[in-house]
Amino acid sequence: MLAATVLTLALLGNVHACSKGTSHKAGIVCRITKPALLVLNQETAKVIQTAFQRASYPNITGEKAMMLLGQVKYGLHNIQISHLSIASSQVELVEAKSIDVSIQNVSVVFKGTLKYGYTTAWGLGIDQSIDFKIDSAIDLQINTQLTCDSGRVRTDAPDCYLSFHKLLLHLQGEREPGWIKQLFTNFISFTLKLVLKGQICKEINVISNIMADFVQTRAASVLSDGDIGVDISLTGDPIITASYLESHHKAVLETWGFNTNQEIFQEVVGGFPSQAQVTVHCLKMPKISCQNKGVVVNSSVMVKFLFPRPDQQHSVAYTFEEDITTTVQASYSKKKLFLSLLDFQITPKTVSNLTESSSESVQSFLQSMITTVGIPEVMSRLEAVFTALMNSKGLSLFDIINPEIITRDGFLLLQMDFGFPEHLLVDFLQSLS
Repeated sequence: MLAATVLTLALLGNVHACSKGTSHKAGIVCRITKPALLVLNQETAKVIQTAFQRASYPNITGEKAMMLLGQVKYGLHNIQISHLSIASSQVELVEAKSIDVSIQNVSVVFKGTLKYGYTTAWGLGIDQSIDFKIDSAIDLQINTQLTCDSGRVRTDAPDCYLSFHKLLLHLQGEREPGWIKQLFTNFISFTLKLVLKGQICKEINVISNIMADFVQTRAASVLSDGDIGVDISLTGDPIITASYLESHHKAVLETWGFNTNQEIFQEVVGGFPSQAQVTVHCLKMPKISCQNKGVVVNSSVMVKFLFPRPDQQHSVAYTFEEDITTTVQASYSKKKLFLSLLDFQITPKTVSNLTESSSESVQSFLQSMITTVGIPEVMSRLEAVFTALMNSKGLSLFDIINPEIITRDGFLLLQMDFGFPEHLLVDFLQSLS
């Protein structure tokens, strides 16, 4: 559950400094409710299995005095997992403290080679090697804290406990003397428990942070395209309550250049006569704001018309500068983005080479063409472009249920149910192999 939680929480992480204590000046707030955590918990077994399998188990060596045999030296070598299964897991949120995950009935079978040796009373050295198998049943308790480190989610599990319900040593063959099993079972069991606890808890913490980096790198790619990106680094430590997990992010738009798509702007004035040449230039980057009425886009454009004279030798140029304000509402359904026009306003700024009456006539015609032909065409294209862009980033692979895009003054509220992002987990687990 720990790594699975990070899988979703870290979708909004990036790199930059973060403040200590309570989050502040957040541009994005990501809240994962308790029911959502229960969805993520469904795939905990795969992450825990990976932790067990990735953990390196060192050789266990030592010696023990035994009546009649003297000092018996032993070693467990090449310890590996041959079978692992997990029965169930639960997750609880502890207010302002941690995410507590309980995993029950982890059945693990270890195998390896037991080597032992001793010197007989007659001075004869005996060295033996035999394959072994260890059947174990374990409960695992992990209490995980989430922090912010340089704008990224970091995990730490200071409380990690393994409880063994069963730990049985089986030696290969039936003719081995019983004293070997009696000698090693109790003593090795104690040592093996300590080794397993240390290695498993260490590997779970390592995997959790690897997963955080993996998903945050993926998130940085999802929220960028060409020269445009969003700095969504954490502004503080994630907040844990009894009913939800919440993280705050900067959400600062960053650009490294801006190129206007002239084709889309040409559609706005597509109703003019074919012999007229029309060029459209975006004078400054559109300003986007969220208001209760919708998403408001403000931009300034210059429209230049070039009409040929009857003699075909010269042309007359007319230039308009306009401030354009568009209010739209977005929705998402069946893996497609839909845009609805709520309001549209054109405010003239400057006009050249036109009389006042001609200017009003052309502007009226321009506004009519924009609202009846241009804007519907532009929105239709943008719907397709943005849907394709989101799908190229993998959004279509998510099972998003009943999504709502709600605009408020100063922020955008996204609410949805979702299925477990299985494709991300598969990609992550493959990256570990």
